Amino acid sequence: MTAKQYQEILARRRRAQPSATAAVPKKMTRKKPAADPGPPSTPPPPAVEPLLAGLPAPGRHWTLLMPYAEELLTSNKRYPHWSVEHRIRKRLRADATGLIRPMQVPRLQHAAIFYVLHPRKLNRSRDPGNWAPTAKAYVDGLVTPNPDLPRLRHLLPDDDHEHLLGPYPLMGAPVETGFARMSLVIVELHGSLTSADEETVTGTGTSTYRN
Repeated sequence: MTAKQYQEILARRRRAQPSATAAVPKKMTRKKPAADPGPPSTPPPPAVEPLLAGLPAPGRHWTLLMPYAEELLTSNKRYPHWSVEHRIRKRLRADATGLIRPMQVPRLQHAAIFYVLHPRKLNRSRDPGNWAPTAKAYVDGLVTPNPDLPRLRHLLPDDDHEHLLGPYPLMGAPVETGFARMSLVIVELHGSLTSADEETVTGTGTSTYRN
């Protein structure tokens, strides 16, 4: 193949290709400001009786409507810097500590905690499990009032599996106005939460496990 023939082949290929259209710059659109959700509102308290029915040896219980916060932690949100998330978590912990002190909730040995999400009235599905980081910050504030003194505990000796069941996510009634809120249901439990024999904290029953 001569150089002339090669140039002719390249020319035919270029003619066969569709002409590239100039890229049209995207029109700059201004992001609409978020709609004002209105003032904070108080959702109705969650029903506690169904929760008690599923727990081993429940005792006293307390329902805490957590202080209003315009920003809660979720597992879906990504923050520009770790310090932003740390600031929110620190505030949530302080809210929980400041709320439980005047209520005089006693120190418990074992407990179960449910966190109830009260979402905004939006037409989309919600997964309360996504708000687990907020619930974790609240529990930390209930158990360890002062992060600088980790050995100082209030609600429970520890928030490990030997003292705490949960926190379990639940969906509650939505708020009428304002941002989403969260309630905590604290249930005192009598007896150990772990067992080495066949009788567990949920009672005895037929096991589905087979060797």
